[in-house]
Amino acid sequence: MVVTNAEVRLTELFEEMVSLRRHFHQYPELSFQEVETPKMIASYLRELGIEVREHVGGNGVVSRIKGGDGPTIALRADFDALPIQDVKDVPYRSKVNGVMHACGHDAHTATLLVLAKVLTELDLPGDVVLIHQFAEELAPGGAKPMIEDGCLDNVDYIYGAHIWTPLPFGTVGVKTGPVMAAADRFELTITGKGGHGAIPQHTVDALMVAVNVANHLQQVVSRRIDPLEPAVLTIGTLHSGQAFNVIAEEAKLSGTVRTFTSETQDKIITDMERMIRSVCAASDAEYALDYIKGYPAVVNHVRETEFVRQSAKETVGEDGVIEMAPLMVGEDFAYYLEQVPGSFFFTGAGNPELSAIFPHHHPRFDVDERAMLHTAHILLGALQRTWMTHEKED
Repeated sequence: MVVTNAEVRLTELFEEMVSLRRHFHQYPELSFQEVETPKMIASYLRELGIEVREHVGGNGVVSRIKGGDGPTIALRADFDALPIQDVKDVPYRSKVNGVMHACGHDAHTATLLVLAKVLTELDLPGDVVLIHQFAEELAPGGAKPMIEDGCLDNVDYIYGAHIWTPLPFGTVGVKTGPVMAAADRFELTITGKGGHGAIPQHTVDALMVAVNVANHLQQVVSRRIDPLEPAVLTIGTLHSGQAFNVIAEEAKLSGTVRTFTSETQDKIITDMERMIRSVCAASDAEYALDYIKGYPAVVNHVRETEFVRQSAKETVGEDGVIEMAPLMVGEDFAYYLEQVPGSFFFTGAGNPELSAIFPHHHPRFDVDERAMLHTAHILLGALQRTWMTHEKED
């Protein structure tokens, strides 16, 4: 495996990477509705002579580049889009009304495809498995069904990356241990007794009970969780009532909980239930709580993260490598890391000169496409370091 030549080839193929990314950007597909994107991915890989399996776990594509008898390493990219209207004034703006790549998954996919082309030209010490994943954006996600359908069979390590506009181009975010939170959601229905707005004594006001519940739930994290333990409980919606002079019989709330450990997650669930039950009992109201556990926390492994860190230093320089603070957003790459050692990192893609300044999931979201090249170089370096370390251990 001659890495220097591979790095040159990646640079030579950068325009192809950009072309692929812009095609995917123009033709986005929502989570669990991906049809043409996986077809194009599979076709591109087959033209490289790579073994390809489609419909993995649903809409996933898995391919394998054959190498020597060293460890098998997986690389993952997601390819689903979001239900957001693209309002950028660029030639590659989404052509699908109300759908856009507002999180960089198009760039992840293009990066991995071109990296695959370069890897087929190398004498690899071990196999490389390419996991092109559907439905990262929408729980239950695509990672879990793809794993259940064998995408990690005989895989020893895995690496993934997120092109990230909050970090400026030329930087890379790396972190050992918990780096992204478990992302849960909950839906709560409170039932009281409706009635005339002028005769409250004969009613149980579900709206007022909901407001009291919402206030009490804000104390779960602030007063029940260790302040040194990161956690978030957010109520995103509260719907109740139909008329100005009618006391509501029902109120519905929904929200999200973000944690890094199962202990904190379990405590929040227990305390939420206790507070909701107590407030409702005090008001003679009934409730139904539906708590849905989402993706677990993304927890990077120590050695593999160090491989990424060293590769990032070679790519952007030591000053460009940033120790990431934990993020409260979720990612189903967590499921892969529960099965095999690996690491997930963030490649800086923000650039004011290119209007790549908007946050992820924004209708004007865009990236500095050179971040794709940085990502490919770092993944390539991580592959090499993993194989080299294994050879030394042998």
